[in-house]
Amino acid sequence: MHTRILVITILLVAAVYISIGTNILDHQANAQEDPVRELVSRLSLENYKATLKGLTQFGDRRQGTQRNRDAVDWIEAQLQSFGCTNTERITYMYPPAPTNTQSSAGGGRNRSRGGGRRTPTDETSLTTATGGMVGRNGSGPGGSSIYGYRARSGVNRDPNAQPDRRIRELNLEQPSDGERQEVYCTKIGTTRPDEMYIVGAHMDGHGVNEAVNDDGSGTALVMELARILNTPDVQTEVSIRFALWNNEETGLNGARAYTAQREKLQGIEDPPGSGQYPEPRWLGMIQHDMMLWDHGAPRADGTVSRDQRPEADINIEFQSNSELAEDSMKLAFLFKAAADAYTTDYPATVGPHMTNTDSTPFMNIVPSISLRENERGAHTGAGWNPTWHTPLDVWTSFTDKDFRLGLNAAQTTLAALAQLTRASVGG
Repeated sequence: MHTRILVITILLVAAVYISIGTNILDHQANAQEDPVRELVSRLSLENYKATLKGLTQFGDRRQGTQRNRDAVDWIEAQLQSFGCTNTERITYMYPPAPTNTQSSAGGGRNRSRGGGRRTPTDETSLTTATGGMVGRNGSGPGGSSIYGYRARSGVNRDPNAQPDRRIRELNLEQPSDGERQEVYCTKIGTTRPDEMYIVGAHMDGHGVNEAVNDDGSGTALVMELARILNTPDVQTEVSIRFALWNNEETGLNGARAYTAQREKLQGIEDPPGSGQYPEPRWLGMIQHDMMLWDHGAPRADGTVSRDQRPEADINIEFQSNSELAEDSMKLAFLFKAAADAYTTDYPATVGPHMTNTDSTPFMNIVPSISLRENERGAHTGAGWNPTWHTPLDVWTSFTDKDFRLGLNAAQTTLAALAQLTRASVGG
């Protein structure tokens, strides 16, 4: 009797191990058959929210404050814990010294193009929506709206406008001029380490809030991609750089500092013969800025729906008057195709008015796109998002439907990057 029980037990245990082994083999086969889908499946709403929630401990992360510096330190530590251990920093001064060569494009062959460079000054000057052109901020001749109702937008500077005492106290320190830093890390390509895609978001915010959407949502997205793509079983043929810009809100100063310091270093092996490329040649720049809120246009009274609209989408934008507009457009549509194939909840659209975000300094140098919740000029500038630079940009303003829009943007970028860099899993 005991022998029979022992035999049955052994057979049951063996069956379990065979089943586990079969599942592992099936999983490995699926990963090899479609590594893109395998990588996208590793994104989760819980991890994305956890990384984003971690950023909120530093308030609005306004540039020139201790909370901003602490956030840079925290981001670097997180990247290293994710396996992206080769972190580096860009150091620059704010405000920058005035020059006659700076432009909105921040680089490229004709630096006079691209339009509308913001003056390097404190964020208090940036209190109006973008431009006055049709298709940019929704204003037609005489200020009439071509996109329906509009709501006022601007930057909150009043601490007392923030009703949450904890958040109000987090943001009491005012910025001071001086040295700034921003952090990045790099996934080294296995066969083309001298070329890379740059994946970015800005980690600074303002408005006496937690900067959840602008731009904790993009920062957490980039960090989650760094986590997944730096796991030991993932390889990419082409390098990928994960950059968290500072000083976006003051005029894209962190991204401009990066292009100024690093553009001429592209593709140079250092030291010679080492196979190491401190600045691989740029193949594309993908920016993420405000990923969560697509609740529709303002009503007649200026209010916006509390709920994510059913037709919400991810906006993939390129700049139609940039020198590399055609190549950037092709990159944007490649990302849309990735969204069509691999996202789970929301679709993606392509638009031609990328503006006022950290991809701008790159757009005349390398194909550049921006992913976001709304069209930057037509929607955001028309007041579609009441959390933009206001005390409402806090964790409690957003629901899982909002966070899932950010997750879909992460799925889009991860799927597109995996294809562009010929990612593989296991093996």
